[in-house]
Amino acid sequence: MTNRERFIRTLKCEPIGGQVPTFELVFFLTMEAFGKVHPSHRFYEQWNQMSYRERSLHMNEMAQLYIDTAKRYGHSAIFIHPNPGDVENIQWLLELIREKSGDEYYIMMHGDPTWAIPDGENMMEFSARMFDEPEKLNEESRIRVDKSLELAAKLDEKGHLLDGFALCSDYCFNVNPFFSPDSFDELIGPFLKEVIAEYRKLGYYTIKHTDGNIMPILKQIADCRPDAIHSLDPQGGVSIPEVRKIVGPDIALVGNVNCGLLQTGTDEECRADVLRALREGMAAGRGYIFSTSNCVYTGLPLERYEMMMDLWRQYGSYDAYEKKLKQ
Repeated sequence: MTNRERFIRTLKCEPIGGQVPTFELVFFLTMEAFGKVHPSHRFYEQWNQMSYRERSLHMNEMAQLYIDTAKRYGHSAIFIHPNPGDVENIQWLLELIREKSGDEYYIMMHGDPTWAIPDGENMMEFSARMFDEPEKLNEESRIRVDKSLELAAKLDEKGHLLDGFALCSDYCFNVNPFFSPDSFDELIGPFLKEVIAEYRKLGYYTIKHTDGNIMPILKQIADCRPDAIHSLDPQGGVSIPEVRKIVGPDIALVGNVNCGLLQTGTDEECRADVLRALREGMAAGRGYIFSTSNCVYTGLPLERYEMMMDLWRQYGSYDAYEKKLKQ
């Protein structure tokens, strides 16, 4: 099977044997690893003044950088950060990745129209609107969903270059959700459920991402039927066994390696946490994708991520795990 096929079968919670699939929502350490700026950190104010050749050089380098990252670290999936982000340039980037790598990798991008935790500048205003004018927020959500589905349909016009969407609106702090269960039902749930269902009709898979303590609203997220849930944040008190009890056997789980420990913990703490995540994730024998509990962000030491991936190569095999259980 290709990496893409293994990833899709894992999203379907089908047994695959062999190595557990892995990927990251973002691998920002491209400068440290490859000596190249990450695509989302590049500036394109001059894009409209570039010649076609200059644009083509940028696009080809970005496509190759995504592929090189996946190859070096054994990722089964590529999460693109289109820059520029209009439809034509997204399609161009997708075409280049497919031309260079074929169908080897599952490719996804952000596509979440639901509300997220507002930034500090807007938090008070948004919080007031949640109570004073929820109907208007839902009217805006309706527009956001329609725009997301319109983009998804347009991206498919040149062939099915994109496999799915990661729904990256964060709902939770480490201590509790920003959206209470009631406000989730009113402002988030109906739109999240709809966009997942409509993406599925268009042939796309969905991975719902949110950091923090998702436990008070986890059942509500699962009821929206994403193919997978990411990032199972241990810094928010989220454990794979407890999540699996709540969501059942048919939603894939992604993540749970404590990225905070990777940055500040000792080597021994990091090693123990990586092995714990692999052990708990593989316990069901299917439906697990290995990753950090957020992303590989700027400031996280590259050598710690590479240590994490060395452990994945050594211990992240279903076949070895099952053999060990029989001993």
